[in-house]
Amino acid sequence: MKKPPPCMVWLPADHRLLGDHGHQMPFLLLGDKYARAVKLGAQAQPVMFPLADAGQIGELLSMVDGVMLTGSPSNVHPSHFDEDVADPSLPLDPVRDSLTLALVKACVHEGVPLLGVCRGFQEINVALGGTLHQRVQEVPGLMDHREPKSAPFEEQYAPRHPISLLPGSVFETWAGGTEVMVNSLHGQGINRLATGLEALAHAPDGLVEAFAVQGAHTFAYAVQFHPEWRSQDNPFYAAIFDAFGRACRSRHSLRLQTDDLNRSRASIGA
Repeated sequence: MKKPPPCMVWLPADHRLLGDHGHQMPFLLLGDKYARAVKLGAQAQPVMFPLADAGQIGELLSMVDGVMLTGSPSNVHPSHFDEDVADPSLPLDPVRDSLTLALVKACVHEGVPLLGVCRGFQEINVALGGTLHQRVQEVPGLMDHREPKSAPFEEQYAPRHPISLLPGSVFETWAGGTEVMVNSLHGQGINRLATGLEALAHAPDGLVEAFAVQGAHTFAYAVQFHPEWRSQDNPFYAAIFDAFGRACRSRHSLRLQTDDLNRSRASIGA
């Protein structure tokens, strides 16, 4: 008997130039920690579609069981929320923007499980009409949420501040309480939350740290922190990926049933 295809999660790539100045070449990249969290935490096969564009979203979504929008060194281009670039030294990735902002809307419309992390969290907000602070650390009343870049990764990704979780939300269930410590590695953050998103967690300064897509037919959540970092060692982070994986496997089962039904109908009509 033919083995069924695995449950698969699409992780869009970053587009970057790598190499010495004057000798740079374009690369398509995916951070190991994101793929590993999907593989181990969500128990799904991470996949990439190199050079995928917005026009292919429909056909590619039909092949996968979930989408994870990862973090990245790059920022969402502020033109997508009607602002000019505040800091030209920060990296941007307009090619990724052109795919992921459309991909967000397609996932919500088609009921495809969706998890956003850091940049992915910001992409979902912008795709649905929200705006961002480009430099959170310069906004009066807000903390500096950036990591100590010269420190070892263990320190950069260490718990940095608590977040308050909405009582009765899935995040309270996953954390086992209404407050939990998380890491913090971002310069941008939500300014205006998009209509249709519900804030489920806040930092001590009031910045939104997690939200849900209201009315979504399946898992559709995003977080500003980084639960992919050694997710299996952190019960809260592990619970996020476990829930995402269960939603993906549910879609996977339904997708296989639909494929079998279509094949049966085709054979009857042949």
